[in-house]
Amino acid sequence: MLTLKSFYLKTKDNNNITNIKRTKIMTLDEFVKAFAAEFDETPEDQFKADTNYRELEEWGSLTALSIIALAMEAFGKKITGADLRACGTIEELYNLIQTK
Repeated sequence: MLTLKSFYLKTKDNNNITNIKRTKIMTLDEFVKAFAAEFDETPEDQFKADTNYRELEEWGSLTALSIIALAMEAFGKKITGADLRACGTIEELYNLIQTK
């Protein structure tokens, strides 16, 4: 379950109302919780900012794709598999996303 914080800004354009999705700034703690939500079997208490996610038993290509989608949905930022391999911890990944 994805836990994103977003809101919709309604704008008027030629008498048409359009919903524009705006993503709020996600804190590191919120990112850790959203990251943990992408795992089905790993207990949430195993996820901390300094967790090396690639060492988790459940980590794999499908989870990696979920995290890539999380980055796009939560931050509007595109990350790659190489980005995931370059980071060791959840906090490092969060910081990398912030710089993109």
